[in-house]
Amino acid sequence: MLPIGTKLPNFDLPVVKCTNSSQHQPGFNLDRMSNSSLGEKPSLLMVLCAHCPFVKHIENELTNLEKAYGERIQFIGIASNSLETHPQDGPDQLALQAQLNDWKFPYLLDLDQSFAISLRAACTPDFFLFSDRSNHGPDLIYRGQLDDSRPGNDIPVTGKDLRSALDAVLEGKMPANEQKPSIGCNIKWHPGKEPNWF
Repeated sequence: MLPIGTKLPNFDLPVVKCTNSSQHQPGFNLDRMSNSSLGEKPSLLMVLCAHCPFVKHIENELTNLEKAYGERIQFIGIASNSLETHPQDGPDQLALQAQLNDWKFPYLLDLDQSFAISLRAACTPDFFLFSDRSNHGPDLIYRGQLDDSRPGNDIPVTGKDLRSALDAVLEGKMPANEQKPSIGCNIKWHPGKEPNWF
């Protein structure tokens, strides 16, 4: 896992945007987002995709979280799965996923997977909370799971681990030292290009 205190890696990635919110059509256009696009709010980076059952299991909770914290936390989705092997996670599908779940946050396309590698992201979903606590740029203060719920384990989705981290940063505190790694579907790396830390 990426060490706590790591600076937010540089990124400059295209953003999926829905263009037809009235008829649930997956139209999209592409702008870009980078570090310089971020304001002073803490940033929650969420490694997601359209097809993963672990992501689908928590989609509604992500909607709830954005509604509860979105004015104080910058939410950012990141899609890093290889489109060579998993075209079902392409821009059309991401735009439709965001639209159906009423997500307002930017959804970035990490097409060469370099951002996922710089985050040491391992699965979908995976969560990384950065906050500028020293006026020297955002530092990683949480990386781990949403909560203990998984598809089929009958534990309700509450977002308790991530909510606790978000509450802590908004109160000017550090999240708990014990941070459980996220569990989900492995990121689908481009064939032959799996990171050497796997």
